[in-house]
Amino acid sequence: MRKNSRQLLIGLVVVCLVLVTSYLLGTSGWPFRNNSTDVAFRNAFPLAVAESVAQKETQDDIASSRENAITRAVRKVSPAVVGINVTEVREYVDPFFQFFGDDPFFRRFFGDRTIRQKVRALGSGFVISPDGYIVTNDHVAGNAAEITVTMTSGKRVSARLIGTDPVTDVALLKIDGDNLPYLGLGNSDETVVGEWAIAFGNPFGLFEINDKPTVTVGVISSTQMNLGRVDNRLYRDMIETDAAINGGNSGGPLVDAHGDVIGVNTLIFTGGQSSTYVGYGFAIPINRVKKVVAELKRSGKVDRDVSVGFQVQDVDLRIARILGLPRAAGVIISEVVRGGAADKAGLQEGDVILEVNGQGIGSELDLYTLLTDAKPGDVWRMKIFRSQKTITITMNLQRRTS
Repeated sequence: MRKNSRQLLIGLVVVCLVLVTSYLLGTSGWPFRNNSTDVAFRNAFPLAVAESVAQKETQDDIASSRENAITRAVRKVSPAVVGINVTEVREYVDPFFQFFGDDPFFRRFFGDRTIRQKVRALGSGFVISPDGYIVTNDHVAGNAAEITVTMTSGKRVSARLIGTDPVTDVALLKIDGDNLPYLGLGNSDETVVGEWAIAFGNPFGLFEINDKPTVTVGVISSTQMNLGRVDNRLYRDMIETDAAINGGNSGGPLVDAHGDVIGVNTLIFTGGQSSTYVGYGFAIPINRVKKVVAELKRSGKVDRDVSVGFQVQDVDLRIARILGLPRAAGVIISEVVRGGAADKAGLQEGDVILEVNGQGIGSELDLYTLLTDAKPGDVWRMKIFRSQKTITITMNLQRRTS
């Protein structure tokens, strides 16, 4: 009798263990796994069930609490960011023959001593249309012989250069595709100093490691920054941000908290001999990029074949005193081309241009900056200082004839 009781007890223990194990494993193949078993387990172990439910709710709460505008923007933008690898063919003159220049006598005996070398570089870009148009910097892909684009899917595809504009440092690429993820272009004129700014890109080639862009976050530090000429490129109205930008980030998008592109990451300020980020990065405002991209898509270049028909120089303190200007500002016309746009408008040598279409002119660079956006047929309404008076003259810009 005692032996039978012991066997019965062991059997009950085994059944209980099977029930518990079946529930925990959640395997429908176990013979005792059914709804009644679940109810029995919950009734038998209410504390364990409560702790399990509470733990799951806590994990969901944590995940929800981590969700914010920035994480949403990153999730929205990342699929349309690409890494760009380019191969350029650069030409060098054999150093031994640089002394002789392009002397035909030496070329006759030694031939062309130009050395052509392949140089590899990398950068970033972003897709702006479902059919595969990609924006990047001219200094990334403008001189490329070969361009390879890496998508976040890991796919690597060849891209072709549609057009490039060295002046504004914008290039437009195209890859074959349909229904590709792409980014919405925002309004850079509405950016506010202090709002969130998120930079995406391929710094130091890190995109190649896991096929994902690197993300850095900061704020808009300043807007309408005129940096002047850098390597024969003109950087005006730039957006400054403290979101970290380094080598390889060039061409990537700078977006706001909504995930809309407000600029193209382009250059940084560096300290001493360093070429890495020290706190200040700059992006081309997307409103300027939109205009350039439209022209590149249409004709492959930006038409700047425009003539104003005059030569100018900066007004210094000496010129200002001679002319009776209250301060050294504007540019003075030193020469007027006969029959040109300025001549037809009635401009004269000695006139000082103070303003064009409501924008103050402080130097030759300001005037040159306006010309980068000018087209033949545009109208300039200019404020001119002449003979101690300020007058207004309207000039129609002409196409350059030679």
